[in-house]
Amino acid sequence: MVPILLVLLLALVLFGAGFAVKVLWWIAVAVLVVWLLGFLMRSTTTTGTRSRWYRW
Repeated sequence: MVPILLVLLLALVLFGAGFAVKVLWWIAVAVLVVWLLGFLMRSTTTTGTRSRWYRW
């Protein structure tokens, strides 16, 4: 009985880790898209020079 429970627990942990990694990939893709959009749509100042769209 204990080995079966250990195998089921291992399968549950691996499934959870796989799901978390997949979610992290989607978050990384969303952040990349937002960054690229911000990079491409930088506003121009009154002098005509391009400025950074972020404040860091």
